[in-house]
Amino acid sequence: MLWLKSFHIIAMVCWFAGLFYLPRLFVYHAMSEDRASRDRFVVMERKLFWGITTPAAAATLLFGVWLLLGNIGYFLAWWWMWAKLALVALLLAFHGLCWVHMRALRDGSNTRSHAYFRVFNELPVVLLVAITILIVVKPAI
Repeated sequence: MLWLKSFHIIAMVCWFAGLFYLPRLFVYHAMSEDRASRDRFVVMERKLFWGITTPAAAATLLFGVWLLLGNIGYFLAWWWMWAKLALVALLLAFHGLCWVHMRALRDGSNTRSHAYFRVFNELPVVLLVAITILIVVKPAI
């Protein structure tokens, strides 16, 4: 079980690294004014999203489900696990929204400013803090 937990945490760290960096690339992409810069950001975003962030998300989910199934009766009896799972669902929605923004930036149909992406960039931090507190502290109501 400790090996599974280790791989789950490693994958989660990689996933969050991608979710922290990808929106930062969106900030710079939205600010870019020349074609060469925009093309460079398209390549960087694609490689980060498909080469690191999405595989790490899949591994995080795989190991997380494996851990959950290992003691499902215990975990699902606690409100904090349900809250964590809800936050993971929001994280998956954020991941999907990154894909939508990446495509809009690539296609030239983006309507969001660099200021929007600066705020958007902070959302995974909030989720990371909340998920970590729930899973480590396991607060009682």
